[in-house]
Amino acid sequence: MFKIFRNNCCGLDVHKTWIYACIGITDPNGRTEYKQARFSSFSNGLRDLAAWLAKYSCTEVCMESTGKYWIPVFNILEKSCFVTLAHPKYTKPQKGNKTDRKDAKWICDLFMCDMIKPSFIPSPEIRQLRDLIRYRVKLTNMLTGEKNRAQNCLTVSNLKLDDVFSDVFGKSARSITNYILDHPGETFDVSPFVDPRCKTPVSEIQAAVDGAISSEQAVKLRQCLAHIDELEAHRKEIESEIFQIAEPFSAVLDLLYTLPGLDKNPMTAIAILSEIGPDMSVFPSSKHLVSWAGCCPRNDQSNQKVKSRRISRAGSYLKPLLVQVANALIKSKKHPEFKERYHRIKSRRGHKKAIIAVCKMLLTAIWNMLSKLEPYNPEGFLEHRPVKQEKTLTVSQALEFLRLRGYTITNQ
Repeated sequence: MFKIFRNNCCGLDVHKTWIYACIGITDPNGRTEYKQARFSSFSNGLRDLAAWLAKYSCTEVCMESTGKYWIPVFNILEKSCFVTLAHPKYTKPQKGNKTDRKDAKWICDLFMCDMIKPSFIPSPEIRQLRDLIRYRVKLTNMLTGEKNRAQNCLTVSNLKLDDVFSDVFGKSARSITNYILDHPGETFDVSPFVDPRCKTPVSEIQAAVDGAISSEQAVKLRQCLAHIDELEAHRKEIESEIFQIAEPFSAVLDLLYTLPGLDKNPMTAIAILSEIGPDMSVFPSSKHLVSWAGCCPRNDQSNQKVKSRRISRAGSYLKPLLVQVANALIKSKKHPEFKERYHRIKSRRGHKKAIIAVCKMLLTAIWNMLSKLEPYNPEGFLEHRPVKQEKTLTVSQALEFLRLRGYTITNQ
């Protein structure tokens, strides 16, 4: 029999159409009585669920993170209850004996015995910021794909704009592309379209546009360019909304801007803030933050054997952002603390493990900055570890040391 930590709690099994709820009420004698009900996932059904919980004075609720269906439930119940969101791997029921009502009761029992690890859910403002930041990432990915398709059209048509311009979608290259689409098959002088600051000679640019674009490729290229303009306009609108929502967190962002790698593009600092939030009290130490972000080896051990030391799949949005910042820092001479650690680990473990170690350094610095409300200070990373003057060897290490130097070890 497991110890009961919560005398009045509720477990929810959330689905697209219905929500199954089970309240467990335990009396002083240790006997638990269950109250079960089913509610619609419409807004009036969720309000009925909140009223039903208030009827039994239940203020602690636990539910699985089922797709996006948990979000409306969480938004309504968090106003009157302490809602715990659980990863499905912590609430798996026994196989072969599974119904929706039994799932709700199983979640209630686990939550009652404090056997569910809660997920980190930031404040509503940070959740709104996170949603827009992630949508901006999707828009950027779509924009990159559309630019690749437009570049393929130019390559197929033997228009070598990428050989003479650093940016095929810059002002000069774009004006030449538009003229080619408006006047197909016409030979023209490119000099009026080339910016005076362009380093490539006009003669090379003239030779690069000596191609022929078919009508099919022209239709495709027009659609790609129109879609690129549309996506850029959408992204600009999203960014203006992001800056507006992030304005109340300007003090925290000013601290993050002092960290190397986050001072160039403010959107990077806002993206990191949207993932971890401004309050570091939810992470007891920097190691907890690093583990939550998936930037440390996971625990997978059995019978005193380590099966795997790979990093986890957590932090699917935060980790790529940190890796991008880390790749820029290891090339900078202004911040030797990151560069030295990277090269020290790379020589032994390779690039991938070394770059994750730099990500861990960044998260450790961020945790300390936001916990102490202090700007970045590199002195903590530049402190050298004390070297022991006397070294101790085990018997096996001493024998191996002698064997490598040509001595013959005999058993006595």
